Amino acid sequence: MTLSHYGSKAALLAGAALIALSACSQPAADSAATTTENSMNDTSAPAQDLIARAQEIAAPTPEQRPVEIEQLGRTRTDEFAWLRDDNWQEVMREPGVLDADIRAHLEAENAYYTEVMAPLTGLEERLYGEMRGRIKEDDESPASRDGDWYYYARYREGGQYPVYARKAAGETGEMAGEEVIIFDGDAEAEGIDYFDLGAVQHSPDHRYLAYAVDTAGSEFYEVKIRDLETGEDIATLTDEGYGSMVWGNDSQTIYWVWRDENNRPRRVYRQAFDSTEAELIYEETDPGYFLSVSKTDGDRWIVLGAGDHTTSEARVFDANDPAAEPILVSEREQGVEYSLTEAGGRLFVRTNQDGAVDFQIMEAPLDDPRRENWTPLIEHRPGVLVNGLMGFENWLVRSERSDALPRIIVRDLRSGEEHEIAFDEEAYALGMDGGYEYATDMMRFSYESPSTPEETYDYDMGARERTLIKRQEVPSGHNADDYVVRRIHATARDGASVPVTILYHRDTPIDGTAPLLLYGYGSYGITIPASFSTSRLSLVDRGMVYAIAHIRGGMSKGYQWYLDGKLDQKINTFNDFVDSGRALVEAGYTSEGQMVAMGGSAGGLLVGATINQAPELFAGAIGAVPFVDVLTTMSDESLPLTPPEWPEWGNPITDEAAYDYILSYSPYDQVSAQDYPHVLATAGLTDPRVTYWEPAKWAARLRTRRTDDGLTLMRTNMGAGHGGASGRFDSLRERAEEYAFALMTVGLADQEAAEAASEASDSHEDGEH
Repeated sequence: MTLSHYGSKAALLAGAALIALSACSQPAADSAATTTENSMNDTSAPAQDLIARAQEIAAPTPEQRPVEIEQLGRTRTDEFAWLRDDNWQEVMREPGVLDADIRAHLEAENAYYTEVMAPLTGLEERLYGEMRGRIKEDDESPASRDGDWYYYARYREGGQYPVYARKAAGETGEMAGEEVIIFDGDAEAEGIDYFDLGAVQHSPDHRYLAYAVDTAGSEFYEVKIRDLETGEDIATLTDEGYGSMVWGNDSQTIYWVWRDENNRPRRVYRQAFDSTEAELIYEETDPGYFLSVSKTDGDRWIVLGAGDHTTSEARVFDANDPAAEPILVSEREQGVEYSLTEAGGRLFVRTNQDGAVDFQIMEAPLDDPRRENWTPLIEHRPGVLVNGLMGFENWLVRSERSDALPRIIVRDLRSGEEHEIAFDEEAYALGMDGGYEYATDMMRFSYESPSTPEETYDYDMGARERTLIKRQEVPSGHNADDYVVRRIHATARDGASVPVTILYHRDTPIDGTAPLLLYGYGSYGITIPASFSTSRLSLVDRGMVYAIAHIRGGMSKGYQWYLDGKLDQKINTFNDFVDSGRALVEAGYTSEGQMVAMGGSAGGLLVGATINQAPELFAGAIGAVPFVDVLTTMSDESLPLTPPEWPEWGNPITDEAAYDYILSYSPYDQVSAQDYPHVLATAGLTDPRVTYWEPAKWAARLRTRRTDDGLTLMRTNMGAGHGGASGRFDSLRERAEEYAFALMTVGLADQEAAEAASEASDSHEDGEH
């Protein structure tokens, strides 16, 4: 997945995130394909019917403790409500305090999962080996200059976590001198089961480092300051941070965000790191609004942002004044969003005010950016979504999307002239990164497609010339010509045209016989890019087609595409996914009952609603940390994300229409007595976004109500949160397990699993001799 960076200069974290995403979510290899083809043709080991074997294993029988819930004059019964620990806030910090009955249930589900998947262990190892073999283990991000230093991030061979480093800029401006490690992720994570680095930012004078670490998966971050001259940590600002922080220009002051007991970012503090006293500069009273801090590109303003999914509000602080008073840029107005970008001695505002659904661009004086001073620069163009802005001394760069394809537009602020950076493939993804430098003509962007590994370019905006500075390396080999990328448009039942990106191996027959994995998300306006993935090629090389449905609820076709898939139009999201699957069948990419649906978080909601609506389409379904208990979660205002998400789903606590509509699609509530595909649900015990009990309850109800003998598996990571395992290789193992499940459900695992098991047995016997 491409890393996009809009509105502020690149934090050092960006480079490592770019490597991590390239490593853990991207492309394939000729050698892997050859190995797979040879193994699939080898019939030395007898195939086994893994599904039939699994169906003979006794699944846990989840205890039912019915509870009647009265709400708005309506009653519903929840027989698995007991799986929600009343002490969940403490469990987020100390998983060991989990209720014993709940722990026993989760562990029984894990044991059942392990027993069912045991014959696939060898296949999982193959998948893991292929995925890891496509990663350049000692990868390094392109260095980015900031004054006298070049900063970059790298991985060492076998390392799970990034190493952040810098080198001095020489007399000619090139990177020179010895490497200076400023943060060693592997060393810092040693002996820690879970390690997530929320942010790493060096001070403007390059003397200090601010960083935030979560060691539980609960997203409570410890924020520390390190003296880079001594290598010692000299201050701990909080152990309840949000992971969002920024330096003042004096290199002494830190603005950081605090989380409350319900895991919501509610306060912003300003603190001189050599002081134990933190100054509270803003506290949000509306639980629906989350806070963040950032810095404008030219370092003029610290931006304190407040917002939910549809409304935003910003206060700015003079970054040069550690005692600055805030300026309210524009008071919050329901449904109006805006963001700020500094460029060319001005402030530019991306906003949807005055009905600009796909956003327009305004400009304001840099020293007084209040709304009354905004004037139009680029008018609203329906269907052309302005994704984000990036600013330089003489240039304003914007990312746009039209008909599900992104583009980059560069504007010369001296002349007003614009030009587009052009690309050719049917489907692709772009990322923008301005680096640290403001007074420069160079910008950096990345390009990739489902078949093309990521390429990073430095682009001279004046000369209009791009220079390739890094191409993602696939050590085990990759030939883009071995893969075919297509973009089709599925016609939804209401006539909407839904883009679908398709990837398959050139040798895969497109005659309806191939199995297919259909991936989707479709919420919060998030767009799934047509990016390169080393992991998914393990499916494609085995003859599966991989498809991404760019459904409503995302912004693939503009902001209206998002509006048409939320609140009382949410059903469009699920219908689009089902109709995309049917269109793929009609076009010969697969056949009914040969698909696997996959999605995570709100994409897990998509999976759950889809298999309730059209179970016959799918052989399998994977809901990763799935948001499936929508009605109950949106009715529990103590949960971290509930109030901020009422604009996305509706508020069933006060609104009868919202209650009834959510009930009509909520996957947990709509599980019925019917046949279902084989299902895998995953969870993280300390997940504050989708709490563990949602997938646990969903799996329990599916197993007790389904009318067939299909599999319902539940896997809980007892030491992680929403993102699963934190190390780059550990996360690959989880993906290998999910893909092994997918292959099993469509019949592609039986022969290979038997071969892998036979090889493992032979290897073990050889070792004994």
